[in-house]
Amino acid sequence: MGILGFIVLGLIVGAIVKAALPGRVGGGWPTNLVLGVVGAILGGLLGSALLGVGLGTFFDTRTWLLAIVGGFIVTLVYGAVKGRRRKTRR
Repeated sequence: MGILGFIVLGLIVGAIVKAALPGRVGGGWPTNLVLGVVGAILGGLLGSALLGVGLGTFFDTRTWLLAIVGGFIVTLVYGAVKGRRRKTRR
């Protein structure tokens, strides 16, 4: 899958994560879309490293599942780091 496929997949994953975790990450839609792209890449890397399966074609179910799991991981880590930073500033 090419870079354009990763971007489109990541944008869709970002929208899915935003709908599933409303209010979890500040910054609105642009932040979630970027986190979705990063999550899609991370999901592909983790899938190939841990499970021995990488991302397939754009319409492959395995690709979508790995990208969504990666999107959730990146979003939760980003929310935890951002929340921790916010508390230390006070």
